[in-house]
Amino acid sequence: MNFIDQEEQVIHILKDKLPSQAKYHIMTYGCQMNEHDSEKISWILEQVGFHATPDPQEADLILLNTCSIRHSAEDKVYGKLGELKHQKKQRDLTIAVCGCMMQREESRNKVLEKCKHVDIIFGTNNIHKLPALLLDHYETEKRTIDIDESFQSIDDKLLANRYYPYKSFVNIMYGCNNFCSYCIVPYTRGREVSRPSQDILNEVRALVASGVLEITLLGQNVNSYTPALENGYSFTHLIYDLAKIQGLKRIRFMTSHPKDISDDLLMAFKDLDSLCNFLHLPVQAGSNSVLRKMNRRYSREDYMRKIDKVKNLVPDIALCTDIMVGFPEESEDDFQDTLDLVKYVQYDSAFTFLYSPREGTPAANNIQQIPKEIKQDRFNRLTETLYPIFEKKNKALVGKTLEVLVEDHSKHDTSMLTGRTESFKLTHFRGGDRLIGKILPIKITSANSFNLEGEFIGS
Repeated sequence: MNFIDQEEQVIHILKDKLPSQAKYHIMTYGCQMNEHDSEKISWILEQVGFHATPDPQEADLILLNTCSIRHSAEDKVYGKLGELKHQKKQRDLTIAVCGCMMQREESRNKVLEKCKHVDIIFGTNNIHKLPALLLDHYETEKRTIDIDESFQSIDDKLLANRYYPYKSFVNIMYGCNNFCSYCIVPYTRGREVSRPSQDILNEVRALVASGVLEITLLGQNVNSYTPALENGYSFTHLIYDLAKIQGLKRIRFMTSHPKDISDDLLMAFKDLDSLCNFLHLPVQAGSNSVLRKMNRRYSREDYMRKIDKVKNLVPDIALCTDIMVGFPEESEDDFQDTLDLVKYVQYDSAFTFLYSPREGTPAANNIQQIPKEIKQDRFNRLTETLYPIFEKKNKALVGKTLEVLVEDHSKHDTSMLTGRTESFKLTHFRGGDRLIGKILPIKITSANSFNLEGEFIGS
């Protein structure tokens, strides 16, 4: 049953069950896929009569959309559930937990056994069933659970409450076939399923018609996008077709797997003005030995050749990556290979992680785990290498005028506006609310390792 069918049967009943002026609050953990799922959940909740609140203390329903990629992400959820237990004792509160953690049997069982105050549990492919789950809970006052472990019920017809009206996430595929030895994603998101290209193009056209200037295409590995019954149609074809949409100013995508990124896609960075000059290409490690143990299926030489190619095509492209330190059996020489690769590539930004064992993955069973103090030392040395490179790259932009999509007021200084350059550089400048949602020329006046500051060139 899709949401439209369900809406006709459930929505009028559910509205009668809700508290007067019922409010909801969503806490999102993890990646952009989870953020977009939360946008869909928000839309559903408002269809059935809830109103959003930024204050969890005011909420009648608190929903935790969870991530299971690392232990630290799960620990944050358990900590938050502990806090909510005390809140629930003090007031009438419904608590729901969804997302990747709930797809893992171990994590789900832990919540079932130790968090009796959680009322609703559902998985990554059951978002469209939320109204029925809520209704069942309100009618029975019992815990309601719905987990689809077949990954066959993906519903792409849900709308979303976009966090920003001028930029949007668009899922192009779900799941992952790579089975990297450290990663739980194939077990929580299932195997790869690509959306039909026309569905994606129609969705983007509708978004642009509503005022969206920038889209970010989402998938665990967008490079392996292969829609069924569209023989030969690739991710690169999709990018070129999207670039034809009038009014779409910026196209981004996450995440790219190095083994699958094609020369044709790299060429698109040179050919297409709307494809942002920013490439997130996770390397994870610079050692061939570690890459083999990770089951990444490329070598450091393969990776560096692709980096060289895209730099030759687009010299000013901004490069971002993911790097993991302390993988089982990683030697000091292996780690030095990673540092050498970092120095060679000269990244603009990076997501850095300590390896965290995930039960159910091959790497977690490796008896040669790296001691925590060694992992932390390597992590510190990695960031000490990366941050000066980031600063050097950013300071090279001082004096230049860059196009910035203005997103909002800065969280740290509300007198400043903040936004992103085409190369995804976070940029702060002074200006009024009328500038939010526009792409503006900003002259960069100062920079550090993590952001830029500038001044609006205009009136």
